[in-house]
Order: sequence, then C-alpha cells, then structure tokens
Amino acid sequence: MEKHLTIGFPRMKKEHGELRVFLPEFIQWLAGLGMKIFIEEGYGSKSGFTFENFQCDSELVQMCDRETAFAQEMVIVLRSPTREEFQMIPPDTVLISMLHYPTRSVRVEILQRQGIKAISLDSIISDQGLRLVENMKAVAWNGLEAAFDLLEQRWPDCIRPDGEPIRVLVCGTGMVGKHAVDAGSKLGNIERNNQHIEDGGPGAIVETIGRNITCNPATMQRLMRRADVLVDASYRRDPSLPLIPNSWIGCLPEHAVICDLSVDPYTMDADPPVVRGVEGIPQGNLIKYIFHPLDREWMDTIPPGIPTDCRRDTVTCYSWPGIHPEACMRHYAQQLQPLLEALLGTNYDELSLEGNYFERALYRGTLKSWLCREDPLHCH
Repeated sequence: MEKHLTIGFPRMKKEHGELRVFLPEFIQWLAGLGMKIFIEEGYGSKSGFTFENFQCDSELVQMCDRETAFAQEMVIVLRSPTREEFQMIPPDTVLISMLHYPTRSVRVEILQRQGIKAISLDSIISDQGLRLVENMKAVAWNGLEAAFDLLEQRWPDCIRPDGEPIRVLVCGTGMVGKHAVDAGSKLGNIERNNQHIEDGGPGAIVETIGRNITCNPATMQRLMRRADVLVDASYRRDPSLPLIPNSWIGCLPEHAVICDLSVDPYTMDADPPVVRGVEGIPQGNLIKYIFHPLDREWMDTIPPGIPTDCRRDTVTCYSWPGIHPEACMRHYAQQLQPLLEALLGTNYDELSLEGNYFERALYRGTLKSWLCREDPLHCH
C-alpha cells in the first residue's frame, strides 16, 4: 500500500475575529501532490466553508479531531500554536507557522524541548535577504486605512481645519515602511484618495525616518509635534528597548493617531523582556484594533510597570492582513506552493545552504538555522 506524507491543518483558536484558513484550492493542490490531509472538524466554518469544500471527493482529505490534526508528520498553521497546543505536537513533527524566533525566546525553548522540527514562515529568506512568505503591503494598507478612518471621523473628508495637508510620520524604512509611505500618501484607501482628489482636497505629506533620526530625541520630538499620524513600521535591533518612550507620546498633537504596524508583543518572561516599539500602547487583535485613550480595555494587554500616562488614539492589530482574510490566504498560498514543493522533494534534515534556491530559503527558516546563528555551538 502506497504511503503518503500526512499533513495536519488545525484551527486557529486565537480570537473570534480570526477567520483565516488555507483555502480549499490550496488543500486540493496538496492532495494533488499525493499528500494525505487531516483537517480539524470546523476548519473554515466561520468563513462559510464546509468540509466538502475542502475534500472535493478526494479520499486523501479527511476530517479529524484537534489532537489528530496536531499529530501528523507535518503541521501547517498560520499563527503559532499556544504553549498548551505545543504539547500536542509529537517530536520530529515538521511545524510550519509564523513563529517569530527573534522576539519569542520562550517559544524557541519550547520548540527545542519538544523536539519539533520548526520552520518559521517569517524567517524564510531569499539569498537577497527578502522574506518569501509575507504580506507587508496588507499590513501597511490595512493599518493606515484604520488610522485614516479615525481621522476622518474627526475631520470629514480627511480635511484638516486649517486646510493644510495631513502629515504622516513613518518610523522605519523596510518593506512595511515603504508600503506605509504609499498608503499614507493615499489616505490609507484608494477609493477615499480618488474622492479626495476629485473634491480638491489638500492631500497628505509623508515623512519617513530611520535609525539615524529615531536615535535623536530632540529631532524625534520636534517631528512628532507636527504629526497627525505616527506610524511605527520599525525593526528594532534591541526589542527590549522601546523606539518611542511613553513620555514622547505627549509631544503628539491631541488629535494625532498612532498606527502600530510593527506589533511586537509584550513578552516579559523573555530574557531580556520584549516591549512594544511605542511604549505604553495596547496590543490589539482582529476583534479590537482601535483604542481611544479612555477605553477601559487600554490596560488589558499592558503588563504592570509599563508607563501609560501619555496616550493618543491608537490602531494596533496582532495581524493586520487578517482584516481581509480570504485575500490574505490566497496571497500566502501562492508564496508557499514553490516552497512546499521543494520541501516535499527533500526532507527537513537535508535542508541546507548547499541546496537549490528554495531549499536555501527554507533552511534559513528552520529552528536549527536560527539556533546556529544565535550560538555557533548548535551548528555541530
């Protein structure tokens, strides 16, 4: 009897607003490669999908319980399993997920202890240093859309009372920052921007800054005093230190909106602890991603001891691409297909920098590659 590699697709039980699942066409594509697919019962039901949508009469696609989905040779789930869910994953399972090694040291320890062969989607990097599984455009556009929605509630048609252009300050010049510049210059939404142009509106001016400015308190505070939207799209070399201390938030005008695109967590049990780029703002999710200064939920995700005295309207979401779930998952599937073909043509233990283009990229996403970079003793 022919043996098939088994792949489990457990549901993401993060929050009620999380609707993302790998779409039926992606599941059928894997089955077409001869993979045996185990889908947790209820997978995709909140988005209107039934098991029959995924199965399409293929005997290789089966419904199962949660434990079975996590117990397959390979497990694919977009957002990382919780600490409790890691206990369901047997040693030597290949786990493919957004694992964020640099800011999740406790998670890395669990993966090591459990003997899980992890591949972090956010660490799959090309030879040129570019992420191959990403949706940075959606991060920036969805976040800026939410920020300008707030401004528009205060200023109809996004027109300042003084008739001057809206000023957007973007911290960070990487891929997210570049998309944030584009989104900010277009008021966070193409339709809104086209109407604004048709109405003769004053538009928006976007400034973008990097480390040679963010490390200068006097310059930063001067720029913040004239910002209507402050965007954190930064990648910090030291995530234990905030990019913008809470006291600096007081420099922003009262009407200003903070748009958090970097969405690093508060991980106080890490060594050293990880804090948010903008100190004292909450961490939002797909249910609650708009926070006003007097909201009772402001403190729900902020650990004790983090200063929060200075506040402004803030938009922040753990996963901005999830705002438009189906488009997001179709995008990820297109990026994943050549990578999975490469992985299925070899195996985890054979991935190395000596392989082909996609094998090299996959290797950079492995836990063993991350550990090797952090401590060369793990390379032996």
